[in-house]
Amino acid sequence: MVLICRSGARAGQAGRALAAAGLPHLRVLDGMLAWERTSAPVRRGAPRWDPERQVRLVAGSVVRVSVLGSMLVPGLKWVAALLGTGLIVAALTDTCALGLLLGRLPYHRGAGGDLDGVVATLRGDTGRQG
Repeated sequence: MVLICRSGARAGQAGRALAAAGLPHLRVLDGMLAWERTSAPVRRGAPRWDPERQVRLVAGSVVRVSVLGSMLVPGLKWVAALLGTGLIVAALTDTCALGLLLGRLPYHRGAGGDLDGVVATLRGDTGRQG
């Protein structure tokens, strides 16, 4: 089995976790970016926006609506100020609450699965009940 992610970091983490679960014969691709630099063939699915780009879109939209809306409802300017403060905190702590919230949307959910069932299948444990 070959594990692949964009940079190789998440695939490496998954490889270590699966190896610890008893699946030592895994290979981790250095990442799709490295693969693409070699001009290797790539088949792409439907394009998706990076989460950071989504955060910028949502944050910018909230600020714009808040500022324009504050002409009618003066208190809306504080929504923009609150969002700006959140972005400052996100930068200082290298975390992003908005990104975490956006990551919970159905758009970001992949195929669900039972990790124990997946590991059992990969090990070839046919007697396991799911």
